[in-house]
Amino acid sequence: MNPSMPTAADLLPLLPELVLVGMAFALLMLDLFLSERQRWVTHVLAIGTLVVVAGLVASGTGGQGTVLNGMFVRDVTADVLKLFTCLVSALSLVYAWPFLRERGLYKGEVPVLVMFATTGMMLLVSSGSLVMVYLGLEMLALCQYALVAIDRDSPLASEAAMKYFVLGSLASGMLLYGMSLIYGATGTLDLKEISVAIGSASPGLMLTGVVFLLAGIAFKFGAAPFHMWLPDVYHGAPTPITLFIGSAPKLASFGMAYRLLETGAGPLDDRWRLLIAGLAALSLVIGNLAALAQTNLKRMLAYSTISHVGFLFLGLAGGGPQGYAAAMFYAITYAIMSTAAFGAIVVLSRKGFESDTIDDFKGLNSRSPWMALLVLCVMASLAGVPPFLGFWSKLVVLRAAIEGDMLWLAIVGIVFAVIGAFYYLRVIKVMYFDEPVGEGPRERDDMPVRVAFGVNAMLLLVLGILWNPIMQWCLASFR
Repeated sequence: MNPSMPTAADLLPLLPELVLVGMAFALLMLDLFLSERQRWVTHVLAIGTLVVVAGLVASGTGGQGTVLNGMFVRDVTADVLKLFTCLVSALSLVYAWPFLRERGLYKGEVPVLVMFATTGMMLLVSSGSLVMVYLGLEMLALCQYALVAIDRDSPLASEAAMKYFVLGSLASGMLLYGMSLIYGATGTLDLKEISVAIGSASPGLMLTGVVFLLAGIAFKFGAAPFHMWLPDVYHGAPTPITLFIGSAPKLASFGMAYRLLETGAGPLDDRWRLLIAGLAALSLVIGNLAALAQTNLKRMLAYSTISHVGFLFLGLAGGGPQGYAAAMFYAITYAIMSTAAFGAIVVLSRKGFESDTIDDFKGLNSRSPWMALLVLCVMASLAGVPPFLGFWSKLVVLRAAIEGDMLWLAIVGIVFAVIGAFYYLRVIKVMYFDEPVGEGPRERDDMPVRVAFGVNAMLLLVLGILWNPIMQWCLASFR
């Protein structure tokens, strides 16, 4: 029997995505009629739309449920991830406007691409089918490729975009191949039906498919050994684009991992948890050791991202509601910390001075004590210093690993958390104890960006004190 066409009432759980897509197309058309001086209109409307969509998600407008014959699932897990995804995406646009405008890089496509990428992320975390996973993933990836290459006159950005596109296509191919193997083994694309059919499926075919899925997931996260794209893309892309790529998509990647591994391949968790644990350990080792040798701040943050993915994988390796909640909490906190870290570079840069090396921060305390304090909050949180937010996120994933009988992995995490603190503390050291060199960085005159960075950085301290409600919200997502 052919499935009936959905009515408007049936599509209500899709309301936030429909609003976002509709406004993205509207802004794309509006931009055709605006002059260069009027482009701020589309930018403000894009930020406003993302905030409104976050409000729709938080208020539960449209209700929860499944749509499109189970392909789209809206539940508490999806709503939590969508809320923070929209807010972080809106914040990235706040940082992007002055930076791109003064360098002549601001195009009307930038906010539209961010909105479509956010839509892809929202579809990804609500996936109930392998088809929806791939649709959301490619929608996100194609927008990211275009954003990285937005500076067409920069050889560094063009090279980064080409590397990202080629390696991203390879990872998408591996993910798609894994999906085809799982479909061949189970005869269904629905994730819940796959979980039920695993017991009667060919074990060899299923395990091979799950391995390819893990390779695709690891690439999208930037986990070792699938991290080769990440340092070049972070370094080559304009800083606000790096800020966006390094924050919100991590939330979507977690959603994809949870849907594929727990909802779909849950009965095989004793196998894929070991593989996740291996990826976590490798990411912690490679990410932290490579970050120690970096002098460029964007590359240092890129390698540190690999180590943070390793910590996030500690929660996934732990498994169970506690492990998934810990991993979600880590993804949320890292998205906030990452926006603040790259936001510091945006706020202290100007045309002709990118402020993207560690030496650029020498003597910052003598030039701007307030800005130095904000950067200190960011680096201390990334290092996991109490009482900042980063400390609690590391603590919950380490506890999840221990409770999941992964004591050896927790020990690896603790050791490399100590090693990783060094390169963050090095930035604090040059700000407070080194003499200023040359003209150096100075705060931007753009008040909205300075306020956004101040709020972003201080949130790391405030939420470090009030972190438990967010963690309880994450726990409620998996009960």
